[in-house]
Amino acid sequence: MPHPLARILTQLKREPSRTGSIIITVFGDAIVPRGGSIWLGTLLGFFETLDIDSGVVRTAMSRLAADGWLERSKVGRNSFYRLAKKGRQTFDTATRHIYDPQASDWTGRFELLLIGSSEERDASREALKNAGFGSPLPGVWVAPSGVPIPEEAVGAIRLEVSAEDDSGRRLLSESWPLDRTSDAYLKFIGTFEPLRAWIGRRARLSDIEAFTARILLIHYYRRVVLRDPLLPPALLPKNWPGRPARQLCGEIYRALLPGSEKWLDQHGSNESGPLPSGGAELRKRFGDR
Repeated sequence: MPHPLARILTQLKREPSRTGSIIITVFGDAIVPRGGSIWLGTLLGFFETLDIDSGVVRTAMSRLAADGWLERSKVGRNSFYRLAKKGRQTFDTATRHIYDPQASDWTGRFELLLIGSSEERDASREALKNAGFGSPLPGVWVAPSGVPIPEEAVGAIRLEVSAEDDSGRRLLSESWPLDRTSDAYLKFIGTFEPLRAWIGRRARLSDIEAFTARILLIHYYRRVVLRDPLLPPALLPKNWPGRPARQLCGEIYRALLPGSEKWLDQHGSNESGPLPSGGAELRKRFGDR
């Protein structure tokens, strides 16, 4: 592996196992745009490049299926997987947040959701976080007015509040761990800047290296950006690293896309044979605003 990618792989191996999370990244980033279904053998071939044992992958796939994220079908002795309804709904929201966040039209007001029962809190927590809501207190969620409310929280009591006074500002500071998010963005930039420099020198990546780098790029970026509420610039600290991190991710992603898609063309398959092409929407990801 080229040195920048080898360094990223070494970092991945030092972390607790995240095989399930990487599987989710593969589906959301690469498989959903190509019809949504993938042969297990294709996934196992990819995970070999990460030096992750096939048994670990199979166990993670079974757990994701048991938890309602994936559905399995069989054709003869071959297993195929696709996102279940639960997984697809979550990914529709996450896809917009990662690849195409909408420009802020903030009016100075915030959406406040109140969720009383512990069951509803548990059921809606992850969906609200992924939609960009922060929580200053148990059962209380806040986001800039206009942020879509996920289906899991449609029963919440909705209020609008102003954030112009000191109390409102304190509400924001207690709703999101912006310091931790900033540090995570800076770590992401430090991890992937050498890869951008490598690509900038026109150093060659093989197709499987391009696909591996693409998946790890989105795997790490997703872990940060889905915890970023994407607040309006007026509410962010000075020198907020979210924008340069997005620019870095987009530049690398666009450079990796041709080679990584070529690998999928040659090695990806579903129940009907080779995967269909990704289409125009894939090429629009990380478009400039």
